[in-house]
Amino acid sequence: MDLGELLDPGAISARLNASSKRQALSIVADIAARQLDIKPAEILAKLMQRERLGSTGVGHGVALPHARLKGLDRMHGVFVRLKSPIEFQSVDDQPVDLIFALLAPLDHPAEHLRTLAKVSRVMRQTDLRQQLRKAHGIDAIRALMVQDRRGAAA
Repeated sequence: MDLGELLDPGAISARLNASSKRQALSIVADIAARQLDIKPAEILAKLMQRERLGSTGVGHGVALPHARLKGLDRMHGVFVRLKSPIEFQSVDDQPVDLIFALLAPLDHPAEHLRTLAKVSRVMRQTDLRQQLRKAHGIDAIRALMVQDRRGAAA
């Protein structure tokens, strides 16, 4: 699946304020709820449930929270760039300012894992992370995300 298929323009937000992991995930849930017609509290509960298993902070200022939800017919993504990094209990102990949340249908676990792996590979790219941090606006962020990055290295 192409990242452009995951990220509707309304599912991208730049320069948001959050003071904690829970607040950042609540923002993600609110954005997703508007796109998916699912209650934000349900999305937040699933994201927090996953975080209790272990942080989705993957390093280099990136978090990849993810959850499987009832009522979805395909994979959906939400991308948030925070104004200031927040503590996320990341694997490298670095704060997070780039969050790419993945929401998957309940009945497609293999697709969920494949897509999560792809998003992880893309977000490991140093040049992309730098460009995302400098991008001016939602259109610029989306353009960076939809570039063909299949062969890019970490």
